[in-house]
Amino acid sequence: MPESTQAQKSGANETAPLIVSVDAQGNLRLGTEALPVTVERLKTELLAAAQKNPELKLAISADKAAPWGQIVKVMDAAKEAKIRIANAFMKEAGKQ
Repeated sequence: MPESTQAQKSGANETAPLIVSVDAQGNLRLGTEALPVTVERLKTELLAAAQKNPELKLAISADKAAPWGQIVKVMDAAKEAKIRIANAFMKEAGKQ
């Protein structure tokens, strides 16, 4: 069967989402380097990242015991930076 030269391959131009982790104590970590950040620093970093890549998406990885308020702050920071949340997931305490 002939293949289209114009059809986009699924995921071909998609960049991996930026990850924000929230641990059981409510501490925030940004990116694959897991850099510790405050909520204010997170807002600054997300705004800068969104300017570089307007298609950027965010993934939130939260510990099951993470304070819900911190997760909401991450979501608000993403919204402020006009970044879509690709997904959010919980992990059991102590598991990676």
